[in-house]
Amino acid sequence: MVYKFLILSDEDELFLREIAIDADSTFLDFHDAIIDACDYDAHQMASFFICNEEWEKEQEITLVEMDTSSEYDSLTMGETVLSDYVIEEGQRLLYIFDYMMDRAFFIRLEGITTGKNLDKPACLKAEGNAPEQISMDDDSLNNITKSVDLDADFYGDEDFELDELDEEGFSDMDFSEEME
Repeated sequence: MVYKFLILSDEDELFLREIAIDADSTFLDFHDAIIDACDYDAHQMASFFICNEEWEKEQEITLVEMDTSSEYDSLTMGETVLSDYVIEEGQRLLYIFDYMMDRAFFIRLEGITTGKNLDKPACLKAEGNAPEQISMDDDSLNNITKSVDLDADFYGDEDFELDELDEEGFSDMDFSEEME
């Protein structure tokens, strides 16, 4: 069985990718196909989210094992088969390709072709330029931190004192009412 996915970005209305992939492929295979179709660096963090019809995130499938306290099982791309979680045409996914800025592609399963198989994923259509991928190397992180002004107004309070955020200060706070 072959899946055909449509991939869109809310950053550029001209961007579109269509990828065909075997239903028995893993999410890692799909991740690699997206990376190739967008000419992105494969060493950046990424995740897929199975979404409902309103694009609300449900099940996360991560690139690497992460310790989460989610209500869902922890799934990794390399161990998770597409056909186990993508079942019907119209199903929606989010592909987070930039964790720092929470940037994502919107993915919809456009078609299912039964009776056929693909050895490797194929990009069927590529229109527009992919949104720029921000690399999390040392230079990029330095540029981000230089652009953020951590003066008094950063936390929204002119009287804010960074020294006030110590373990002692948190131990005096009562969170029990908020947790109920």
